[in-house]
Amino acid sequence: MAVDINSLITRGEGIDIEFKKCENKLTNDVYESVCAFLNRIGGHILLGVKDDGEVLGVEPTAVSQMKKDFVTTINNPQKISPPLYTNIAEYMVDGKIVLHIPIPNSSQVHRLSGRIFDRNEDADIDITDSTYTVADLYNRKSNTYSEIRVFPYAGIEDLDANQIERVRRLVRFQKREQSHLWEALSDFELLQSANLYGKDPNTGRDGLNLAGILLLGSEQLIASALPHHRTDAILRVDNLDRYDDRDDIRVNLIDSYDRLMAFIAKHLNDPFYLEGTQRISIRNKVFREVCSNLLIHREFSNAFPAKLIIESGQVRTENANRPNGYGEISLDSFSPLSKNPIISKFFHEIGLADELGSGFRNLTKYVPLYSGGKPQLVEGNIFTMTIPIPDEKVKKRITVSDTITVSDTVTTTVTDTDKLEKILDFCATPRSRAQIQDYLGMKNKNHFIKAYLTPLINSSRLAMTIPGKPNSKNQKYVTKTPSS
Repeated sequence: MAVDINSLITRGEGIDIEFKKCENKLTNDVYESVCAFLNRIGGHILLGVKDDGEVLGVEPTAVSQMKKDFVTTINNPQKISPPLYTNIAEYMVDGKIVLHIPIPNSSQVHRLSGRIFDRNEDADIDITDSTYTVADLYNRKSNTYSEIRVFPYAGIEDLDANQIERVRRLVRFQKREQSHLWEALSDFELLQSANLYGKDPNTGRDGLNLAGILLLGSEQLIASALPHHRTDAILRVDNLDRYDDRDDIRVNLIDSYDRLMAFIAKHLNDPFYLEGTQRISIRNKVFREVCSNLLIHREFSNAFPAKLIIESGQVRTENANRPNGYGEISLDSFSPLSKNPIISKFFHEIGLADELGSGFRNLTKYVPLYSGGKPQLVEGNIFTMTIPIPDEKVKKRITVSDTITVSDTVTTTVTDTDKLEKILDFCATPRSRAQIQDYLGMKNKNHFIKAYLTPLINSSRLAMTIPGKPNSKNQKYVTKTPSS
């Protein structure tokens, strides 16, 4: 997400903003600020700027090496522990290069070469030798974030290896100038980099934390660690006493997101919409934010089940919450605060959520375009979100005649239909067959072509970019719009 660098410079140094001259190399106090921000509320570090806000700029010939040195250091557990994953972005201010380092609000206590730093106004303070202050920091983190609870009995062998590989595929598909660090790391190194594996400060024992279990754990492991974990997706339009359709979801958060989006795709229409010259799924724009918010900002220590309810005139979500305030949230007064920073950061890295704060802004932009109404978000012990939905946006109930015939002997199931929708969303940008299969995690080429690719082409929902040469090695497939 783009950052208004001029606005940060105008605000000046403070609890979440730090300026460093660093014209041609990184100094050690950069990492002191990184550690301090991680242990406080996160923030922004600007390189090439003096303490008084004067822009000096970073020498162009030094930029590449400074980026490499920074990434190497923050992923070295001997330097920053636990390690951190973030990127340096380049900005031009008055013709000079300013480097921006975004630091997330971490749910863990971080050390720099064994020392603990905390942020106090515009200063980075070494609090290592202050027993009371360190204890207060640990207490603040542990009381605030249930996701960091360590389960010493849970190790990497208890995770789903296929899910970890899927995470690598997801980060590979994000639009980045460079390959993602996680692609080259071992499974255990990936867990460490994502802060999913830690040490229990009370016992000193290592293990997966709750975030790691919820993101990558098997259903059995999740049930063992958090028996009340559940997300309920409900359609209640005709049968008001019970429900018309329901999905009782008790799997990891990534699969939970897929099932929630599939439930939305199953029951809500997706009108044709052009953003500029690009066709986008406006339904997915809205409910990507709704579903990710429901999953990543809930209070997991509370047994209240998260709910997504499609009912007459609206879609409503409810989840247990650790409130930052009470009452309806407005864009003018909105102050983003991550309830589960590790999980939020992970969802952002794999492309299932945007930077903190942008989700609400996306809702205020796209909900009126989708439904003509405005979203309502209410903060409290139970966080509720309401998206107005005209009744015509709710699909008629699926019957046998509504299924898509793949061949004379093969007919898609609801799950297959969900995959077809995912293909169409993914192919808003032209993709090769191999890319689509990789995205879906499907290995059987012949089955994929027969069950998915051919039906979509034959039904004119997917088009070849080189229709005259269907077997071309450069062949790609793109979602067709009504005007194409």
